[in-house]
Amino acid sequence: MGIIKRFKDIMSANINALIDKAEDPEKMIDQYLRDLESDLGKVKAETAAVMADAEGARREVVNCQVEIDKMQSYAKKAVAAGNDEDAKEFLAQKAKLTEKLTTLQQAYDIQQANADKMRQMYDKLTGDISELNARKDAIKAKVKLAKAQEKINSMTSSVGASASKAESNLAAFDRMEQKANKMLDEANAMAELNKTAESADIKDTMKKYDDATTAVVEDELAALKAELGM
Repeated sequence: MGIIKRFKDIMSANINALIDKAEDPEKMIDQYLRDLESDLGKVKAETAAVMADAEGARREVVNCQVEIDKMQSYAKKAVAAGNDEDAKEFLAQKAKLTEKLTTLQQAYDIQQANADKMRQMYDKLTGDISELNARKDAIKAKVKLAKAQEKINSMTSSVGASASKAESNLAAFDRMEQKANKMLDEANAMAELNKTAESADIKDTMKKYDDATTAVVEDELAALKAELGM
């Protein structure tokens, strides 16, 4: 049976494993559902055909058995009537039908086994689709949540890098501020020194003139004394 070979993997299919292997479960889950529903349609049609064949084979077995029983009954009637030749003819026909029944039974057993396998596959596939439909929204919600968390993680990482860079910049500004403070302190000290030097210069200049005034006074005092004859 080609259908048995074509869908043999359905019996071992694992929906969870298929989802786990998907690169993007949110996109792939709908595709899996479409694929499974397509398979379900094929399996359903093939299952119905195989089951019909098995039912036909069963009827042939039953009909053949009915004919065998009929030949047996006629053989008994012929013997009872004292007609052994007719009885032998009925028994010979019964033997042929019995041989035919063996072949029919074998064919029915095979077809029934195929029908059972097909029904198992159909039930398995129906169950998988039902399970996946029931879990579809929950799976998609989890995928969206995971993507949102990934985005937050990425943003957090970016913010962390920016914070680190800002901290480094603040440290650099602190160093520049310290350097500016030092420059200001040095400038103020230099101004103070310049102020002290200017004060010393003006005092020296004043002293020069102070000495000159004293000399004039001494000269005038000497002149007065001379005038007075002292």
